Amino acid sequence: MTKLPSLFLSHGAPNFILYDSDTRDFWRDIGGKLPRPSAILIMSAHFTTAQPAFEKGATPGMIYDFGGFEPELYQMTYPAPGAPALAEKAAGLAQAAGLAPVLSEGRGYDHGTWVPLKVIYPDADIPVATLSTQPNLGGAHHIALGQALAPLRDEGVLIIGSGGATHNLRAFFGGEDTPDWARTFNEWLCERAEAGDADAIAHWERGPDALRNHPSPEHLLPLPFAFGAGGQGAKGKRLHHAIVGPISLDAYAFE
Repeated sequence: MTKLPSLFLSHGAPNFILYDSDTRDFWRDIGGKLPRPSAILIMSAHFTTAQPAFEKGATPGMIYDFGGFEPELYQMTYPAPGAPALAEKAAGLAQAAGLAPVLSEGRGYDHGTWVPLKVIYPDADIPVATLSTQPNLGGAHHIALGQALAPLRDEGVLIIGSGGATHNLRAFFGGEDTPDWARTFNEWLCERAEAGDADAIAHWERGPDALRNHPSPEHLLPLPFAFGAGGQGAKGKRLHHAIVGPISLDAYAFE
């Protein structure tokens, strides 16, 4: 069984799926470059709970958790099957690590899940289990959660954290060009990830203008999760770099 890296994807706005861009091209290409996963376990910034929740539904539906976008987005589907056995096994690993997980059932795929996966694996034939982000807990918790689940990679599972390397929507809708504070934090994050600096990733809020880039933490926390899922001593590699205004669309592999 081929061991895949863990990934962090900055998923951007839902309508990235509709238009040509370097980011969409990257998503399209990476699915063909990676060995085919046995299943996918993905943490989305848009699935938030107080403790780790693993969705065990066999046939997840769609969640259109956005408003004001192009009508065709609300007609899109991603009929990939759920992965109940994977969700239960992942919850067991988290439980063994003392992380108090729960199983959920009935939650569909939000856009942090279906938008990138629809481009990366358009055939929707790989089982997908989703898990939540815990915004009330910090980077160290998310690294520990990723480390607890890292053994799943030995079984061909592709582990993904889906969020955003920078995510200040107020500044984005204010029409700012890419400000220095976004570019500086984005490059600091890249340097720390590629150095395998677990302390910096765990305490990302100490980075330059970190809280200006992430007024709320849910889009950044999937990165510490993916970092942890890379295993002990993991280092990152930035696979894709793009920034639109203050929103970074960077992607990383960890192993």
